[in-house]
Amino acid sequence: MTSRKTGVLSWALYDWANSAFATTVMAAFFSIFFSSYWSSGRDSTVTTFWLGIANSAESLLVAVLAPFLGAIADKSGAKKKMLILFAFTGALLTITLAMIGSGAWVQAMFVYIIASAGFAGANIFYDSMLTDVAQEQDVDFVSALGYALGYIGGGLLFLINVLMYLFPAFFGLADDGGVSAVKVSFVLVGLWWIVFTIPLIIFVREKRSAKPVSFIQAGREGIRNVLFTLRSLRQLKQCALFLVAFWCYIDGVDTIIRMAVDYGTSLGFPAQSLIIALLITQFTAFPAALLYNIIGSKIGKKRAILIAIAAYGAISLVGFFMTSVTQFYVLAVMIGLFQGGIQALSRSYFTRFVPKGHEAQFFGFYNMLGKFAAIIGPLLVGIATLVTSSHRAGIFSLVILFLIGGILLSRVDEEEGAKAAEDYNAVAQGD
Repeated sequence: MTSRKTGVLSWALYDWANSAFATTVMAAFFSIFFSSYWSSGRDSTVTTFWLGIANSAESLLVAVLAPFLGAIADKSGAKKKMLILFAFTGALLTITLAMIGSGAWVQAMFVYIIASAGFAGANIFYDSMLTDVAQEQDVDFVSALGYALGYIGGGLLFLINVLMYLFPAFFGLADDGGVSAVKVSFVLVGLWWIVFTIPLIIFVREKRSAKPVSFIQAGREGIRNVLFTLRSLRQLKQCALFLVAFWCYIDGVDTIIRMAVDYGTSLGFPAQSLIIALLITQFTAFPAALLYNIIGSKIGKKRAILIAIAAYGAISLVGFFMTSVTQFYVLAVMIGLFQGGIQALSRSYFTRFVPKGHEAQFFGFYNMLGKFAAIIGPLLVGIATLVTSSHRAGIFSLVILFLIGGILLSRVDEEEGAKAAEDYNAVAQGD
């Protein structure tokens, strides 16, 4: 019998696995490589626009599919199988990025969109399996543990990839401006993702639905349940209110994560400084994610999230007025202190509003809103930059998202939301 601790650690190690994609590919090398290699010779504002389009297209794809995939997984008992499908798709396409030649920006965008969709799609099932491995009293710690391992795991491989980028000769790579190093990094990310997904495949036991059905039947019932959930949001008012608040503030968070390197590049900061800043964020976020969970248990989860939202509002203002690399490093520390905390606590806080047995379905909605937010944010930054010819205009607009998100979250009543989830479950079982 697999011990509970082994299951928890194996689940958390998936964050270690897929965070390599988030750090090396999404946050760093794809943006740098897209500008300097695949889209070389183009105006920087145009490159920012297309980078925003790529991120928004991926987010739209996942947002549309997320709630239906989650509902299907709940009914068929196939959360782990679908996680594996999406994760391996993302990993293999990440390796494919290494095979795309200079100037082929259309192909690069297409492969990146599908790989990112694999990353995001797998996260729907990964998040929903939190309740499979964690007992109710441990859910906050386990959620924070996943993010903490993600930061350290993604950060370690990113450090190796950065060293290859800075010192290619030491690793036996050609000194070609980082082209060979970045391509090898894409391959390493894909392999890292696959290898560290294996513990979850072996040791995590998914809680089966009471009456698992075929995949086709699950699809029919899944769509019916999604429509039922949409109708029931009138009953689940606190859940709906939290989701809208989450939609607003996570929009700003995801946009900063995705566009920070491109923003630094637009201000003329050297690539080495941008990479160092990302490393600072990763290794600051590792202990901060665990520490912020402790703070949340002391002052309350909602209050801790509100503090993190306020901090991100301040980060947006600092970014708007930023003029030096030193300030960019300060920004990296600030992001690291609150990034893991706001993500981990939001995920675990949401479990309080989720009816038992419908975790993947509701986390489908959770991720759908996160993805719709990631459509608006990068697109807003891209369009604002293109229209105003100022990279600062987009970053400034994020402040209003944090303000709205904070106001809405402050009105969420956790006790009322938990009671409504119980009532929903009773109705759903009798439907």
